[in-house]
Amino acid sequence: MTGRLPDAFAEFERFAGTWCLATEAERYAVRRGSTMADMIEFHDAFLPRLEEAIELCNAHALGELPEEVLHLLQLVYSMIMVAMSVEIFSQPKTVDSADAVLVRVGEPTP
Repeated sequence: MTGRLPDAFAEFERFAGTWCLATEAERYAVRRGSTMADMIEFHDAFLPRLEEAIELCNAHALGELPEEVLHLLQLVYSMIMVAMSVEIFSQPKTVDSADAVLVRVGEPTP
């Protein structure tokens, strides 16, 4: 391993610092604070390898993910969050949401 992600996904290290986030609330906050250009860049780069990333994550028990695979799973989760903005809303914020916030009482793990 050369970085946060498995070697097979090293090309996405440039996104890891921004999008490897532990919670949904963190991912939502980063999405809201990101530019569309940044989200489109991440979306378009990661989408072609999304299924492969999911397969690698599925090869491990959820509670026993190696750290680099956990970071890859966090990128998958972030891709889901970003895809809504890129593919549906065409903006970082949910359409017609006023000042919507995401508050969790408990956070699913990982």
